[in-house]
Amino acid sequence: MPETTETPALTAARERLARRQASLLSALVAGAPAPEGFDRARLRVQARALAAKRADVIAKIAPDLPRILGSRFREHYLVYAAAHPLTGGYRQDALAFARHLLDAGAPADRRELRRWWRRRSGHRPPALFRRARTAGGGGWC
Repeated sequence: MPETTETPALTAARERLARRQASLLSALVAGAPAPEGFDRARLRVQARALAAKRADVIAKIAPDLPRILGSRFREHYLVYAAAHPLTGGYRQDALAFARHLLDAGAPADRRELRRWWRRRSGHRPPALFRRARTAGGGGWC
């Protein structure tokens, strides 16, 4: 395989591309402003769609959250997702979302949400979860 030498112009172009890609990703998932040259309205639509998809995943892996929060689950989650990018995986995101609500004083039924968060935030999963995983259930909640 022939060895290629990267020119300074090519290196600079790669760095510019990397910065623009990071800016675009930040606009889509972290609430950053739209990078120059991108349609702000379209990026907002795409960012909302990605946040809604993320909410769907959270609802599937932590079905107790929509049950506890009721019809306000999606509204609460979309507000949370707009300011909190996914960094540690969906299970960690579900825990961080619940913690965020508890810290903010929401929802009305804090007791049930606090119990849910405490059961899942410890270093060891609850016995029911351990049984489900060993039995092949794989379920988290």
